[in-house]
This record gives sequence, structure tokens and C-alpha cells, in this order.
Amino acid sequence: MMDKVSTRNLCQQTETFLEGILEWPWKDIVVTLKSCETFLTYADTTGLLTKLICALLAKIAAHDDQNNSDINLQIASSSSSSSSPETIRFSSSSARTTPELMKQVVAKSSKSWWFYDLTLLSPSIIEKIVKGLGTFGLENNSIVLTRFLLHYLNTACQTPQSNRLDLQYPPSPGPGPSKVEYGGIADTAVYGVIEACKSSMSAFSCRGLFRVLRIVSTFGPSKECRLGLETLIGRMLDQATVDDLLVSGLFRGQQGVYDVNLVVRLIRVFVNGDGSSTPHDKMKKVGRLVDKYLREIAPDQNLKMSRFLGVAGSLPDSARDSFDGVYRAIDIFLKSHPSLSFEERSRLCRCLNYEKLSLEACKDLTKNPKIPPRIAVQALMCQHQEQQQQNSTEDSCCPMAKESPVQTPNSSTMSKYTQLMVYNGGGNYVIDAESMIPAKEEEEEDMKVNLQEMQWRVVELEKVCKQMKGQMSKMVRHPSSSASTPNRALPRLC
Repeated sequence: MMDKVSTRNLCQQTETFLEGILEWPWKDIVVTLKSCETFLTYADTTGLLTKLICALLAKIAAHDDQNNSDINLQIASSSSSSSSPETIRFSSSSARTTPELMKQVVAKSSKSWWFYDLTLLSPSIIEKIVKGLGTFGLENNSIVLTRFLLHYLNTACQTPQSNRLDLQYPPSPGPGPSKVEYGGIADTAVYGVIEACKSSMSAFSCRGLFRVLRIVSTFGPSKECRLGLETLIGRMLDQATVDDLLVSGLFRGQQGVYDVNLVVRLIRVFVNGDGSSTPHDKMKKVGRLVDKYLREIAPDQNLKMSRFLGVAGSLPDSARDSFDGVYRAIDIFLKSHPSLSFEERSRLCRCLNYEKLSLEACKDLTKNPKIPPRIAVQALMCQHQEQQQQNSTEDSCCPMAKESPVQTPNSSTMSKYTQLMVYNGGGNYVIDAESMIPAKEEEEEDMKVNLQEMQWRVVELEKVCKQMKGQMSKMVRHPSSSASTPNRALPRLC
């Protein structure tokens, strides 16, 4: 291969052959780049990889802009040790370095016709292209390159590396790249999204940002990138839908189906904002969104109660006109988690604002066998006080009406209502419902019925307990006779 051995030097012939690389068809350039994956280190050190990348970008520019069709690629090859693959230049009026010209080439490319073909390349080559452009990591300010990287990552997480019919080139041998190798590309894409949103908030919609989050979460982006992306989403959370919030928690190593902690962080960003107060209408909209989200995640049996309460209590009370949606979610959660103790069920109901429960929701709450009786009494008490305040307000508006002071809950009234359910010593519970039923409203007559139903439930429960105690004592005294006795079905409480 030396000139003194033969005039037909193989190295010289190879260099001469590569000088016409700009004239290669698009397909041949991509296939050659793909073949370099098996000897990537050697292709990079010899400058072959850089020559192919420059030819690739020149083809993109020539296809998108016919004015650039006369671009000629000049490869400065030198045998000196000071030469490097970065000495490739385009012939133009000004002698600028390759990265600067590459940025201009990509910036002029407004179409995505080349996105699909480049998904064939390995992440190492894509990262080499991005670094050659000088837009790797924090330096990414190209919206076109950002969209390509997102397309590349989305394709990588959906389909494994396979043969492309249009290229007719088999995939590289081996298991293929791991998801860790995509980390730098994922961070670069996120930085590009953040930079684009700084220039214009309309660059990505709220749904588009959620899509970006789903894509990059597969490859484990850095904490800084994830925080920046969540901040962008949180600021426009009022534009999100329930489907947007249902992000899988599998990639974050969570036990539940959905990433609930993510939603809590997004709500925290939205509530805190940039230091200014959040508009009231946007806060109400997010409140309705969170209530729908609670109903979606409540059936998850792996969802911990602490995370459910974290979402329910992440918004101030002013964000909800009614707490009926929260109660419906609690009802679903209780049905999906039947093993909760009495204390846990009581704690779960503390996130409710009883004053903002409708009468229908309050009636349903008192009939719900999963709700502790004390919680039901507190809800009815708040409904009674709210009704009294409304009646007194209506009376004060009428000049002929007799003024009546508004009753506020104090220690005496609280003790009065907390002692509504009294054990009379004869095996029964008595509920003083008359003190809670105003005669003016027919709707509040239902409260009396609900309280009576609660009394019946407690009495029946006590009877069941007595029967169980009797049966247990008989089993202890006469184990043989009790075993032959047929089991008696327990009375149904509801």
C-alpha cells in the first residue's frame, strides 16, 4: 500500500474515492453510516465518520433549498498529526468552521422528510452528529433538531432496531444499544424544548409537553432536565386533560399504575406559580381536573392512601366550589380498598370540606356503610348549620321578617351534636334527630330519615356482636355439639 511498492496505492485510491462523497445518493450515505457502527472508533479517528456526516447534512440542505445545490464539500486531508476530522469546510464566500455551517444547514431544513431515515442510525452516531453541530446539551437552540431528536427517541422506545425496507440494509449484529446510551440525546431534546418555550410559549402545547415527558422518561433524563420540563407543564396545567395526567409510573419504579407524585409536583408548580397570584378561573379549572383525576386513580388497589390524600389536599379549598367530586373519589377508593381500618377511613375523610358538600352528597354519605358514623354526623351537623345560616340571611333580607341570630358552632353546640347518638342502657341507641330538623324545609326531613337509618344500623350491629359472642362462648363450652350445629347466617345490615 506504499507508493514505492505500487503506484496503485490503496489508501490514495480510497481518499480519491471519498472525495466524491457529495455525489453519492442519499441512500448510500445513510447505509455507509450504518455500516460504520461495527468499527465506530476507527471510522471516527480516521475522519471517515465526519466526512459522511457532512455529506449527509449537505444532502439535507440541497434537498430543502435548491439555492444550496451548488455546495461543494472540500475535504482537507493531511498526514500531519495536527490535522483532525474537524477540518472539513464548505466552499462559500466566507471561510467558517464546520459546526457553524452545519447549524445553518439544519436551520434551513424546515421539512421532516429525513427524520424517518436517520432513525436507522445508532445513538452513538446521532450523538456525534449533534456534537458536530455544536448543539449538544445546553447548547441546543434549534427547534428542527429538537423535533428530530424527539422523533428519534419516540421511534427507539416504540420499535426495536429493525430492517428498513426502503434502505434494504440488515440491522447491526448484537443486542443493540441500551437505553442508557440515549441519555445524552434525551437531555439535549429537553434542553431544546425549554429553550424553544423561552422564546415562545406557543412552541409546544400542554399536551405536546406531556408527550415529550412520556418519551424522555423512558430513557431516564437527568434531574435538572426533568425539573425544567415539569416546570413548563405546571405553569400551563389549566390547559391539561385527565388523559394527559395519566402518566405511567412503571418507569419511575412506583408501585401504583400511575405516577401520582408527578401530578402532585405539577400542582405545586401551578399553585406557587412565579410568585404572583393564580387567576381564580384557572384555579377552578384545575380543581375540576384534579377531582376527575382522583376518580381515575382511586380504583388502583396498589395506590397508597397517603398518595391519594396528597393529590386531594394539594389544592386550597378555594379551588373547589363543591367537594362532591372528592367524595365520589373517596367512595371509589373505599370500595377498592376494603381492608382499611376504622382509623384509616376516618383519616381519609378529613380531606372533605363538609360545608361544600351538596345535600345529595351528604345524604349519600350518611347511607354509605364504609363511612364512619362520626364522620356522617359531622357532615349532617355542618349541613344543618349551613341551612340555618341561609335561613337567617333570607330573614334579614325581608323587612317584615323577624331577625334571628346566626348560630355559630361553639363548645356547647359541638357537645350537643356529638352526643346525638346516646346509648340508653337497654341495648339500643337513641338519636335525637328532632333537634337537627328544621320544620321549614322539606328537604331536611330526609336528614331525620338518614339518622334513623344510622340508628338502625348501629342497633343491628350490636345484635350481631351479641350473637357472635354467644356463639363463641358455646363453641368454647361445647366444641363437639357446636360443630354439628348448622351455621346461622348473619343478618344483612344494608
